[in-house]
Amino acid sequence: MKFLALIIIVIIISCIFYSFRPFINKGDISIVNGKEAKSTEDDYAQQREMMVEQQIVARGVKSKKVLDAMNSVPRHLFVPVRYRRGSYFDQPLPIGLGQTISQPYIVALMTELLDVDNDDIVLEIGTGSGYQAAVLSTIVKKLYTIEIIEELGIQAAERLKSLEYDNVEVKISDGGLGLPGKAPFDAIIVTAAAPKIPDSLIKQLKPGGRMVIPVDNNSYSQDLLIVEKSEDGKINIKNTIPVRFVPLVKGEKVAE
Repeated sequence: MKFLALIIIVIIISCIFYSFRPFINKGDISIVNGKEAKSTEDDYAQQREMMVEQQIVARGVKSKKVLDAMNSVPRHLFVPVRYRRGSYFDQPLPIGLGQTISQPYIVALMTELLDVDNDDIVLEIGTGSGYQAAVLSTIVKKLYTIEIIEELGIQAAERLKSLEYDNVEVKISDGGLGLPGKAPFDAIIVTAAAPKIPDSLIKQLKPGGRMVIPVDNNSYSQDLLIVEKSEDGKINIKNTIPVRFVPLVKGEKVAE
């Protein structure tokens, strides 16, 4: 019986190890015929298609422009190399400095809820890796994105430029203060959880515009809210789904 118990324990430990192996591997590799091999862009393209079908379409996202954007943006290039094998997994991933790249489905859902088009000027709060910005840039006319952590903002700006997302402008600032010098915006998307909807962002939203933002609730969790401003300036708030985002970091500097 002791021998059988030992075998079972070894099997369980092996299963746990291989489940987490993609996230502790040092390189950008996959397993082919029992051997380690580097993933190719074709491999990633196939994984991206599966991601869209199995994680996004299957959960009800229908917008063709959103699905096309999710299928075209190389998510693996926005993920640190050590986590790259998990780029298209159904989960968020760490990008350093206590921040994450959001789960693919959440990126797609928030983009669909934002309901933007190719003549819209949009503000994003929380650049992070730049992935959400890249997705939106394929749909909108112009995107301004604010990141309070300077190191992340610089990295994201360089990454977006190298990948030729030329309609994105990165600012290093306190996102909660918005970007008054470029307001009003057709839409605002916030990718970090705020204790409440910032008044500054509501003021910078164009009449007829929409904001998508995760906000803390009274149950020690967060709700993904849609904030709509009518043509006469009235605010309507809709609750969609519970979510989990890193908190919105506060600062003092307002971007220009």
